Amino acid sequence: MNQTVKPALAPSMAAPSTAANQAAYLSGFGNGFETEALPGALPIGRNSPQRCAYGLYAEQLSGSPFTAPRATNERSWLYRIRPTVTHWGRFRKIDAGLWRTAPCTEVEMAPAPLRWDPVPLPEGQGTGFLEGIRTITTAGDAATQAGMGTHLYLVTRSMRDEYFYNADGEMLFVPQQGDLRLWTEFGIIDIEPGEIAVIPRGVKLRVELHDEQPARGYLCENYGGAFTLPDRGPIGANCLANPRDFLTPVAAYEDRDAPSTLTIKWGGSLWRAEIAHSPLDVVAWHGNYAPYKYDLRRYSPVGPILFDHADPSIFTVLTSPSETPGTANIDFVIFPDRWLVAENTFRPPWYHMNVMSEFMGLIYGVYDAKTGGGFAPGGFSLHNTMLPHGPDQPSFEKASSAELKPHKLEGTLAFMFETRFPQRVTRFAAEAPQLQSDYAGYGLGLRKNFDPSRP
Repeated sequence: MNQTVKPALAPSMAAPSTAANQAAYLSGFGNGFETEALPGALPIGRNSPQRCAYGLYAEQLSGSPFTAPRATNERSWLYRIRPTVTHWGRFRKIDAGLWRTAPCTEVEMAPAPLRWDPVPLPEGQGTGFLEGIRTITTAGDAATQAGMGTHLYLVTRSMRDEYFYNADGEMLFVPQQGDLRLWTEFGIIDIEPGEIAVIPRGVKLRVELHDEQPARGYLCENYGGAFTLPDRGPIGANCLANPRDFLTPVAAYEDRDAPSTLTIKWGGSLWRAEIAHSPLDVVAWHGNYAPYKYDLRRYSPVGPILFDHADPSIFTVLTSPSETPGTANIDFVIFPDRWLVAENTFRPPWYHMNVMSEFMGLIYGVYDAKTGGGFAPGGFSLHNTMLPHGPDQPSFEKASSAELKPHKLEGTLAFMFETRFPQRVTRFAAEAPQLQSDYAGYGLGLRKNFDPSRP
């Protein structure tokens, strides 16, 4: 499907070097989009004319091998003021701070469920996006394009004259506190808690704060296959995350000459060069390889309407496929507002052990399997491969004796990054004061109820 906006946005009179400063979007997931910020900037019927309009350069950005099947082939053509090769300078390796990349085996921890309180924002206004990354776990191997990293971002200042792209993986932003503006070379994306954004690998961006208010959230770095919508199977053509609700930015560019920096993450390291202009200079583009956002509150959940508890896979928003059908490199799963109506059923998640490993975070509200406290918004937990987990004792007691009338869970939004790989905890996470030392034993409070004389 193709979608066109032409012209996308008129030049801003208030800032003549910037094509636009307002976010606007095209709808649909995986569409073939086309958009231009100046009329006639987008070539018609061809990709690489002898001379591009306005003196622009044509550049292709490929997110898949050239020969990938059409259904998974991803690429976009960008018409920019300068091609990326002219943004290049002499890159020097810089300190990656607390950003880690798989494989990473800084520490070894005993196999046990783990949970952390929210990590507070740094004081002052000196922490930009790159300085504010705190890696919690890594899994797989980025060099083999398999696995993921789970991170927190803690940001107290906008990036100014600073630009970044990630060559190791695509980035899934999950805000928990504060709004972000992701000014990408494809256009502007604004996100708030309750929304997500995905920035494909290789896409340049600048991360800004709304009104310079600090922001905290979760970041999934996907080394593997690009996120896509899961197959619905017998659910059919509707519900879950509907393609029309995904939004991709219209073209917006910066024509700005000023001393700046470009940092790239490549091979697990950060590399930085001085450049003399903004690399967010794409005046027009077309294709299906582009950043996008999604409002999680538009997710249409399905569930059991008579008895028993469905697997959490029914709450999958996005999936990163692996070479093994049905086994995800990553599943991004949410637990939103929903009705519970099952009869004669223990309604919270059941006790289980899983070949997949689960990193969970809480955006707002209370998670129904952890009503005993300790899992606060901004906090996170890790239930690793083949380790037992389930409801805490207060949740079990409450659910076992509750009147099973229809009940709506409201004001809650938890999520899970689930992967087929074991997740390795970083030194930062292992030594963080927010690590709850007593969480591993939460199951010890469950009493023995067995009575052979009473069926």
